[in-house]
Amino acid sequence: MSDPQAPVPGPSASPTATNRLWGGRVARGPAAIMEQINASIGFDRRLYAQDIAASKAHCQMLVRQNIIPAADGDAILAGLDHVLAEIESGGFAFKTEHEDIHMNVEARLAALIGPAAGRLHTARSRNDQVATDFRLWLRDAIDQLDGALRALQAALIAKAELHVDAVLPGLTHLQPAQPVSFGHHLLAYVEMIGRDRGRFADCRRRLNESPLGAAALAGTPYPIDRDLTARLLGFDRPAANSLDAVSDRDFALEFLAAASILAVHLSRFAEELVYWVSTAVGFISLSDAFTTGSSIMPQKRNPDAAELVRAKSGRVIGALAGLLIVLKGLPLAYSKDMQEDKEPVFECVDSLALCLAATTGMVEDMTVSAARMRQAATAGFTTATDLADYLVTNLGLPFRAAHHVTGRLVKLAEERGVTLDALPLDALQSVEPRLTDAVYAELTVEASMGRRTSYGGTAPERVRAALRAARERFL
Repeated sequence: MSDPQAPVPGPSASPTATNRLWGGRVARGPAAIMEQINASIGFDRRLYAQDIAASKAHCQMLVRQNIIPAADGDAILAGLDHVLAEIESGGFAFKTEHEDIHMNVEARLAALIGPAAGRLHTARSRNDQVATDFRLWLRDAIDQLDGALRALQAALIAKAELHVDAVLPGLTHLQPAQPVSFGHHLLAYVEMIGRDRGRFADCRRRLNESPLGAAALAGTPYPIDRDLTARLLGFDRPAANSLDAVSDRDFALEFLAAASILAVHLSRFAEELVYWVSTAVGFISLSDAFTTGSSIMPQKRNPDAAELVRAKSGRVIGALAGLLIVLKGLPLAYSKDMQEDKEPVFECVDSLALCLAATTGMVEDMTVSAARMRQAATAGFTTATDLADYLVTNLGLPFRAAHHVTGRLVKLAEERGVTLDALPLDALQSVEPRLTDAVYAELTVEASMGRRTSYGGTAPERVRAALRAARERFL
C-alpha cells in the first residue's frame, strides 16, 4: 500500500481512470488481473469505522498544528461523518478500482467536499494508515472476545455449582484413574479460559501504540503532533520507530498465537462433550438445540456443534502458521505481502466468536446424569490409591509396599469380577492380615473424592471455595 504523500486531486483536477487518486506517475491502467490481485476492498472494508476515526484524529491534529486551514478541516470532518453514515446505512458503493478502504473513503470524500479532501492525506501514508486501522480494529475485537470468554466462564461456573457433589471418573490416558467432582472438572476449563483472557489482555496492551505519523516509512517533515493523535485514538503512546511502526505485525501474530491456544482449549472441551454425550458413556445429554439428526438413521442425535468447534481449531492454528510464513522473509519496511495479514485475523475472530457462542450454549444446555457418572466412577478400581494411602496412614507401610499390596488386591478383585469394596474381608486379609472392616469406609468414591482437601483438590469443600474464588477473579 506504499504511495507518495501527494494530495488527492479534487474534481477540478479531472484525474483519469489510469492514474486515479495517486497522481501522474502511472501513465497506463493496470491489467484486469492486476486490479483483481491488488485490490483488498473485498475484505478490508471491515476497517471502515477505524479508518474514519483515524482520519478524523489526523485531521484534527493537522488543523491544531496549522498544517491545513481550519475551514478545510471542518469540511473534512463533516464529510467523513457523512461517509460513515452512508456505510452504516448500506448506501455506500465500494469500488474495486479504488483498491482499499482508505482510497474508497477518500474518493467519496473528494466527491462530497471537493479539493479540500486532498489535504487529508498530508503527513501520512497508507502504510501508517492501515497499520493504525488494523490495531484499532483488533483492539475492538479483543474487547468483544473478552466479553464472550467471560460469558463462557460464567456458564461453566454456574453449571459447576450445580454439580459439585456429582462424582465423575477422572481419567488419565483415557483410563479410570480417581474419582473427581464434576464441578471440579468444569472449573479446570474456567482456569484455562482465564489464562486465555490474560494472553489477549497482554496482546492488547502491547498493540496499543499508534503508528499514525510514521508515514510511508521515514516519518514526515511536517510539524505533526503524534502524541495528540495517539491520545485521540485511545492509544497509550506513539510507536517509537517509524520503520517498525509501518512494518510491525507482531500484534497480529501474538493475537493469532493466543487465539490458537484458546482454540485448542475449546477443542479439548468439545472432545469431552462428544465423549460424554455418546450413548456408550451417557454422562450428559444435549437438546435438539445443539444436536442434529441423520439423513438416513432416524434414531440419531449427533453432537455436531461440539464437533465443529473441535474442527475449527484447525482453521485458527492454520491462520497463525500462514501469517508467520507470509512475514518470515520480509525486509523493512512495508511490502505488499502484508496485505495478506488481515484476512486470517478477520476469519479467526469470526471463528472464535462463533465457537465461544456455541460452547457457552452447549454448557448452558447440557443435562448431567450424575447417576451414570457415579456408576462409571465405581468401575476401574478408581479407589485403589485410597486403599494404598490407608495402608500407609493406618498400618504404617511405606508407600511402595502399600502400592504392591494394593496391586495384589486389585488383581484379586479383577479375577473375581468385583470392585475393591465388594471384596470380602477374608479376601482382603489374605493379602494383608491387619486389615479390618474399617477399610470399607475408605473405598467409596464419595470418600475418595472428599479426602482430596489439598489446595486445588477435588473435595467438594475445596470446590465450593474455588467457585467463590473464581467468581471474584473472573466475573
